[in-house]
Amino acid sequence: MQVSVRLDSDCLRAFHVVLLQRLAALPGVTVFADARPAGGGIPSSAEALFQLETTIHGLDRNGLAQRETPSALAPYRSTPPASPDLVIDLCGDVEPAGKRVWRVAYASACGEAALLTLILDGQTPLARIEEGGATVAEARLGTEYGGIALASFQDMLARTVSLVVAAVTGAARGALPVLPEPPGNNEPAMPSAAKLGIRGAKALARRIVQKIYHLCYNAPHWKVGWRQTNGRDLYDLRAHPASGWQELPDDGSRFYADPFPILYRGQVTLFVEDYIHRTGKAILSAVPFGPTGPIGRPEPVLDLPYHLSYPFVFERDGEVWMVPESCANKTVDLYRATAFPGGWVKEATLLSDIVASDATLVEHGGRWWLFATVRDGGGAFSDALHLWSAPDFRGPWTPHPRNPVLIDIASARPAGRMVVRGGELLRPVQDCRRSYGAALGIARVTHLDLNGMEQVVETILTPGALWNGRKLHTLNEAGGLEFIDGSATAPRWKQRDRR
Repeated sequence: MQVSVRLDSDCLRAFHVVLLQRLAALPGVTVFADARPAGGGIPSSAEALFQLETTIHGLDRNGLAQRETPSALAPYRSTPPASPDLVIDLCGDVEPAGKRVWRVAYASACGEAALLTLILDGQTPLARIEEGGATVAEARLGTEYGGIALASFQDMLARTVSLVVAAVTGAARGALPVLPEPPGNNEPAMPSAAKLGIRGAKALARRIVQKIYHLCYNAPHWKVGWRQTNGRDLYDLRAHPASGWQELPDDGSRFYADPFPILYRGQVTLFVEDYIHRTGKAILSAVPFGPTGPIGRPEPVLDLPYHLSYPFVFERDGEVWMVPESCANKTVDLYRATAFPGGWVKEATLLSDIVASDATLVEHGGRWWLFATVRDGGGAFSDALHLWSAPDFRGPWTPHPRNPVLIDIASARPAGRMVVRGGELLRPVQDCRRSYGAALGIARVTHLDLNGMEQVVETILTPGALWNGRKLHTLNEAGGLEFIDGSATAPRWKQRDRR
């Protein structure tokens, strides 16, 4: 298969080189770089903003936005064939003229300026690959660095590479389901040089304020909410309960997040991420729960040299198992409790050499499935959903042939256990369009097999009067008790490390 990639030679970046490398690595694909001026680059004032952000935020100077010289295209500069099998048009100026052309656009415009304009306008960019007006594949691009233009730009360039490669391999197909979009201008314009200069000044001022803030506050400081369902949980209510939520108390020196309860031998035990502000690292802790709340406080059950979170616990074969998030170790590991709720022993490494977030297992259609978002070639941690399947939860796990099965900052990242209601599989998801973990979605999985995964997000819940704070992030239930989490703030001068 001969693939010609139309590039703007006036704004050649590492992004383009990585895209060419990834395409050239596909079996049976020969790649040609059609690099000519296109006039779609970002203004010099935006480049100045990038340089300022690199300095004040300590960003990597060798990211995907790094400028490259034409020599970087040497392996791909052979004369493109007159009629390649496919043209991938990043500039929006290729006429089909009997050729198969894929136009890569952000919202409705091509080029890096179109992407940066959406970022500066605070919108969630929709990347679309079109052929003759029809949608080949779509992705909602995301970042964990909202407010930092360069970091956001580079994250979204990385995921554009993922989308194009997935479309060429046939993994990504069709349009995304429509979601309610945050309010904003539908046709943003690139800010003027003066406004970009003001933005740079504000970025510097904001960084100074952040430094002062971090001297005074723990940021963020998460909290866990709980309640008795009385037979109606959030999957039934699709709204916060009128009674609100009670909070799991902490001592201010730590926060609790990622609540995972389990009913085992008649007792509900809650597992949480236990983040100690002083060390800047999380362990996993557990606390038994009764009808009126926690019995004591969370006590450590698993402490490793690297950060742990999302303690996905489940019972199988009369024993309790856990798959904690350990992306800091680039593994997904399976543990077994030998002295519940502690005594955790690693039984297997399910996945290795991978930055996978919030691994979530479910048994469906006679197979086990593992859902996780993967930081594929850089980019965000929350917008690229990958699947694996296995005959048993212990493995061996096989990657889905259509990975990433979904690129969507609004609904890719898991937010807790999946449940079956009325014969249908429901999946809690994180809506990170506004920021990481900002809202909680409930999605109905309409298709899941080796041909692909499809879902429809039916409900989006946000913080409010009944759950105050800035985030709503996880949903789990066991034994008639339901748990969520979100973030708040905590003054450092009130910290007391009582352990």
